Amino acid sequence: MEREIAGLSSMATRPVLAEVAAHIGLAHGIPVRFDAAGGVEIARRVREGAEADVLVLAAGALAALEAEGHLVAGTARPLWISQVVAAVPEGAPVPALDSEADLRAALLSARTIAYSTGPSGTALVELIARLGLADSLTDRLVQAPPGVPAGSLLSSGRADLAFQQHSELMDLPGVVVAGPLPGDTAISSTFGAAVLATSTARDRAREVLDLLSSVPASATARARGMCPATDA
Repeated sequence: MEREIAGLSSMATRPVLAEVAAHIGLAHGIPVRFDAAGGVEIARRVREGAEADVLVLAAGALAALEAEGHLVAGTARPLWISQVVAAVPEGAPVPALDSEADLRAALLSARTIAYSTGPSGTALVELIARLGLADSLTDRLVQAPPGVPAGSLLSSGRADLAFQQHSELMDLPGVVVAGPLPGDTAISSTFGAAVLATSTARDRAREVLDLLSSVPASATARARGMCPATDA
């Protein structure tokens, strides 16, 4: 039996990769399994020499790891773009997000605001500062632990507004997605893939990269709240 291709990924792409990996196994006979965790945690594992074949992370993290020699040179490629969305607990009023004024009103009316680790969380904090709301909101911000969806703080009652990648919020029980951030406040992340330098099956790993960029994988990404990077 052919050796399983091992992948590492951040939580944002986990739902897409689970479906795509199953398709690759059935349609192409290549067993693939992705281990997902917070993006910061995955990058730490790679830097510590984790043995795997394929890495899927935010583009900035991939570029840093490639520069440090942890990826096979020239294999990194963009895959999908994900929008950060706002969400509220099921049963709560869903705020309008048609304008920057709507977003400001939603932020200022929230008692507790949950956000994630990684690039999307950093971007949200920077956005709040750019809107001039840092002083008003700092005490209301709650960062979810690495690998824990920010939306889970909604369903547990620890927050009444949350921001995270759409793919991580869309299927959480007890959570309603209000929509993406409007206009110039929109936050998006590009996720890409590469072959890890520790891979002992580099040709097969490159084949998996091609399949992650395929039409079926793009269709899965769209269904899971992302769009192919080729659409940008």
